[in-house]
Amino acid sequence: MSRLDLDALRRAAKPGLVALPAIGLAAGLIAHFAGAGDAASVIWTLVTLPVLAALVVEIVTSLRRGETGLDIVAALSMSAALIFGEHLAAAVVALMYAGGQHLEDFAARRARREMTDLLARVPRTAMRHRNGGLEEVPLDDIVPGDRLMIRRGDVAPVDGTVAEGTALLDESALTGESLPMRRAAGEPVMSGSTNAGDAFDLSATHRAAESTYAGIVRLVEQAQRSRAPMARMADRYAMGFLALTLLIAGVAWSTSGDPIRAVAVLVVATPCPLILAVPVALVAGLSRAAGLGVLIKGARVLERMGEVRSIVIDKTGTLTDGRPRIAETTVVGGLTVDEALRLAASLDQASKHPIAQAIVREARDRGLVLATPQGVAETSGEGVAGQVDGRAVIVGGRAFVTGRLGIAFGDGAPAAENGAVTVALAVDGRLAAEFVLTDTLREGTGALLAALRRFGVERLVLATGDRRAVAATVTAGLDFDDVRAELTPDQKVLAVVAERKSGPVMMIGDGVNDAPALAASDVGVAMGARGTAASAEAADVVLLVDRLDRILPGMQIARRARVIALQSVLAGIGLSLAGMVAAALGHITPVQGALLQEAIDVAVILNALRALRIAPAVPAGQETPGHAAKAA
Repeated sequence: MSRLDLDALRRAAKPGLVALPAIGLAAGLIAHFAGAGDAASVIWTLVTLPVLAALVVEIVTSLRRGETGLDIVAALSMSAALIFGEHLAAAVVALMYAGGQHLEDFAARRARREMTDLLARVPRTAMRHRNGGLEEVPLDDIVPGDRLMIRRGDVAPVDGTVAEGTALLDESALTGESLPMRRAAGEPVMSGSTNAGDAFDLSATHRAAESTYAGIVRLVEQAQRSRAPMARMADRYAMGFLALTLLIAGVAWSTSGDPIRAVAVLVVATPCPLILAVPVALVAGLSRAAGLGVLIKGARVLERMGEVRSIVIDKTGTLTDGRPRIAETTVVGGLTVDEALRLAASLDQASKHPIAQAIVREARDRGLVLATPQGVAETSGEGVAGQVDGRAVIVGGRAFVTGRLGIAFGDGAPAAENGAVTVALAVDGRLAAEFVLTDTLREGTGALLAALRRFGVERLVLATGDRRAVAATVTAGLDFDDVRAELTPDQKVLAVVAERKSGPVMMIGDGVNDAPALAASDVGVAMGARGTAASAEAADVVLLVDRLDRILPGMQIARRARVIALQSVLAGIGLSLAGMVAAALGHITPVQGALLQEAIDVAVILNALRALRIAPAVPAGQETPGHAAKAA
C-alpha cells in the first residue's frame, strides 16, 4: 500500500478514533457514578486500546521513513496509565490525542484556506465553438486559436484574449484586487479569472497546461508540500524535549517512589505544541500572502523573506511599468495627431513588437477606430510597411523610415535617448509624424523604497541591461545604493552574488534574462502577471498582480508569521514544562494533566492561526480598494 493510500486510510479512520473514546469516556463515567467501578475501568481500557494501536502503527510507519517525534510520548503516557491503573487518565489522553489530531487537521486546512481556494477553482471542461455550435470539451483538448465561450461565473480555463466586445473579470482570487477589471477586444485574459459580467468569447493563446493558472496551481501544490527549516528544527528539538520528558518522569518516580507522578508527567507532555505551532503558523502565512497575490513557493522561502537585507531590482517591467506610452507627438504636413496615431496603430496591429503594441494600445485608449492593414512587410526589430485605407504607411525607427524614403536623417541621432524611444511615421512617401514613447516609473516607487529601508533592508541596487544614461535618468531622485547598467544575464548573477556580503539577497525581475539571477539569489521574485514563464519558474516568489509594491506586504507577512510561530513554540513549551514540574511534585494528577495539556495545545494552535489575520502596512499613497478590503 502506498503512502498516499495510508494517509487516506488514516484520515478516514480519525472520526471513529475520536468518537470511540468520547463515547467510552461518557459510558465509563456513568458506570463509575453508578457504583460499577470495575466496569468503568474495563470500558476506559477498551476505548483506549484502539487509539493506542493506531498510534503505534503511526510511530512504526514514521520510524521506517526515518522520522521521529512526540507521538512516542503519547504512546508511553497511555501505556503507563493503563499499566498503573489510571484507566480514566488513559481514556482522557486517548480522547485528547485523537481530538488533537482532528484539531491539527482543522488548523492546517484553515491555514491553507487561500491556497486551497485557488486549487478548488480549477475548471475541468470548457465550451468551445465548433461548426456553428458549442461543444463541451476537456481542457487538454483546447489548442491555441480555439474560440471559447466564457459564461457568467465561469473561470477562464486558459490564457487568451477577448475575441470581441468587453469582458468584466474578477481577478481577486489571483491578485487580491477586489474590484472587477474590464478587458476590451484584443486585450489579454489571465486563466483563473472569473467572468463577473455577461458571457464573452475568449480566443485561446495557450494550452491549458501552459497557461498562467496551471502554473499557479503547480506552485501552490509545491508550496503545500514544502517544509521550512524552522519546522525541521522543531523536529530536532522535539527529540530533545522527549528526552527531557523521560528524565523528569524518571526523577519524579525515583525520588517519590510513586509511579503515578511519572504517569502525570508523561500525560502533561502529550502532545507537544512544538510540533503543532510551526507548520500551522507558516502555512497560514503562505495562505495570507497568496490572498494578496503574493505566491510564495513554500515555508522555507517564507522564512528567508523575512531575513532579506539586500534587494537587487531589474528596471524594465519591474521598476518601470514595462508598457511604453506616448509622451509627445510631432506631426508634419496636414495630418492631425489623432489621424497620425490611427494610421500608425492600424499598421502596427500586424506586429507583436512591444513598441508597436504600445502604439496600438494608445490608439484604442483614445477611442480611435483602427483599419485592417494590407500587404504588411515587417523587418524584425526595425519597423513595418504596408497599406492602410489605400495609403502607403511605414512605421518604425527613424533610420528605418528615412531609409525607406531615401532621405537623409538629420544628425543621425539614436533611436533612443535618456529612456525615450522615437518612432517615425511616413505616409504616401513623406515623413508625417514622430512619436516619443517613454517607459514610466511605477507609481509610488519612491515611497516603496523608503518603506523597504524602514523594514530593515540595508542595500537597494538597480541591475539593468539598458544603457547607463537610461538607468541614470530612471533612477534620478530614488534611494538606490548602486546603479549597475549594461549588464548581461551573467553579470546580473555576479551582481546578486556580490550583495551577499550584506546578508540574504532578494532579486526582483520579470524577463528571460533575469531568470539566472533569480535562481542565484536567496529569494527570487518574479513579476508573474506579465513576466515570462522562465522567470516565474526560476523564482521563489511570484507576484500575481502587476504591482511591485506587493513585495513589502509579502515580506511583512513572512516576518510576522515567523514571529508568531516562535511565540507559539516558546509559550507552549514553557507552559508544558511548568505543568511537567508541577506533575513531578505531585500537584497535578494524570487526568488534570491531560486536560491541562489539551488547553495548552488549543491555545497554541489558535495563536498560530493569527498569521491568517496579519494586516501588512501599505506605503503611503499606494492604498487601493483591494488593499483595504483585505486589511478589513
